[in-house]
Amino acid sequence: MHPIPSARPHKPMPMLKLAKLLHHRGFHITFVNAEFNHRRLLKSRGLNALDGTPSFQFETIPDGLPESDLNATQDVPSLCVSTSENCLAPFRDLLSKLNDTASSNVPPVTCIVSDGAMITITAAEELGIPDVLFWTGSACGFMGFVQLPNLIEKGYVPLKDVSYLNKTIEWIPGMEGIHLKDVLSLTLTSSPDDNMMENCLGEINNAHRASAIVFNTFEKLEHRVLDPLSSIFPQIFPVGPLHLL
Repeated sequence: MHPIPSARPHKPMPMLKLAKLLHHRGFHITFVNAEFNHRRLLKSRGLNALDGTPSFQFETIPDGLPESDLNATQDVPSLCVSTSENCLAPFRDLLSKLNDTASSNVPPVTCIVSDGAMITITAAEELGIPDVLFWTGSACGFMGFVQLPNLIEKGYVPLKDVSYLNKTIEWIPGMEGIHLKDVLSLTLTSSPDDNMMENCLGEINNAHRASAIVFNTFEKLEHRVLDPLSSIFPQIFPVGPLHLL
């Protein structure tokens, strides 16, 4: 089991919590982080915080961006573009190293658990193993996120006029009556060439290719959205809230 967190700064901790729970249930874990985030975790938690154990180890891959101040937050749009363009090759190399069991001293990779922002689906398909996406936010947030193609098709995105932001949207299952400005932040973009839009469309495509999607939520809290999501993505599993487990 190999959790792969996004290079985005707010994602590693929920992924680490999920990895610990899976390890507790007997899975061998290789936790793969962006080099920048790995250094930030060491800085905040101490140099020995990520030493790991024989059955729970840590690896890193570059995010493709220049070195930056560990006390500063990386630019998210640049990070998303760089991750999608630069992370797959080093991730493939890492998988090859781990699967060389004679030298790696770990079991072969049998499953990948990845942040939805990471390009791991292709690598998993090449190996013929499952890739489970872990959405660290709410199910409502994910439902809004996957509406981007519909918002583009209906002419809401790119934004033509700020007056559209208060328009009520009635056709999103489980979120009827929501204002356009509250569906997702990309409704604010006015450029059809926005890099984040292209990146998000790629992530939505990856979600449809994933073996399953895990949400950091629970059924009673978000059943109005989880039920319709299950008709779009048949294999969904609410496992949260992780901070209470």
